[in-house]
Amino acid sequence: MSRYLIRRILRGLLTIFISVSLTFFIVRAMPSDPVSLMVSPQMTPEAQQAMIEAYGLDQPLLVQYGKFLVQLFQGNLGTSFSKHIPVTEYLLQRLPWTLMLLGAVMVLVLGIGIPVGVFAARHRGKWGDRVVSVMVTLGISVFIPFISFLLLYLFAFRFKVMPTGGAYTPPKGEGLSYVLDVAKHLVLPTVALAVTNLANAVMYTRNGMIDVLHEDYIRTAYSKGNNEKQVILHHALKNAMIPTVTVIGLQIGVMVGGAVVTETVFSWPGVGRLIYDAVNALDYPVLQGAFLLLAVAVVVMNLITDLVVAWLDPRIKLGGK
Repeated sequence: MSRYLIRRILRGLLTIFISVSLTFFIVRAMPSDPVSLMVSPQMTPEAQQAMIEAYGLDQPLLVQYGKFLVQLFQGNLGTSFSKHIPVTEYLLQRLPWTLMLLGAVMVLVLGIGIPVGVFAARHRGKWGDRVVSVMVTLGISVFIPFISFLLLYLFAFRFKVMPTGGAYTPPKGEGLSYVLDVAKHLVLPTVALAVTNLANAVMYTRNGMIDVLHEDYIRTAYSKGNNEKQVILHHALKNAMIPTVTVIGLQIGVMVGGAVVTETVFSWPGVGRLIYDAVNALDYPVLQGAFLLLAVAVVVMNLITDLVVAWLDPRIKLGGK
């Protein structure tokens, strides 16, 4: 177990390093120049040059990369070109909003996806299963920007029952009214981001449950006098969850990518919207910090997924030959 964790951590660190390095060079290959966005026409040439030198943009690319790595290993992500504040501080301002959104999505996916998948498996071939299968197909096929704009049009502009965007209605309230206001703003982006992941959770739970219900130990459980509810909860569900947990873990990266689109459409002030703004501003340090954060999140979630799957299936020996 310990050897497995060490190998996975080292592999994860290598993955993060490669991801951050690629991000460093890719953002600098963009056809625009951040210097033109930072300097003002009213500035003297000397002041413009001083600003360029202050951000190290006058140095060769490899020199910039070397300094970036040195700062990174020191825990310094640099200073935002556009906001002129430390990138770490900027990310910490936005991170709680993205965690709130992803947390709400996971509650929706697990709280609805698993029970609906179990329901479909128990009623395999009947009308309930057919309805669920149609909804799953639609959910998997839908494009996140499409569902985002559709929800925004229907509920914010057409029926005017939901806010058009943002995380709260200004001016910022206090207490319970503020919590309820944030919750109301959270509904549409959560639903938009959850649709595809929810459909996957339903599909894999249904298929996994159908496979498990045909196993010999399930028939043995019934023969011992257990009713259907006891068999499903205490014998079938744990094993049926293995593919569901695996696919949800693998979908974390997709979910994070979808958050960029969703947060942008709904003006949700999270890391996804920050990435969009940083691309428009050619804010290299912010992009590097944001992608570092996302890479760490994906690596950690993949490791957690492996550990949860190993707990669900004792036959899996982590670190074994």
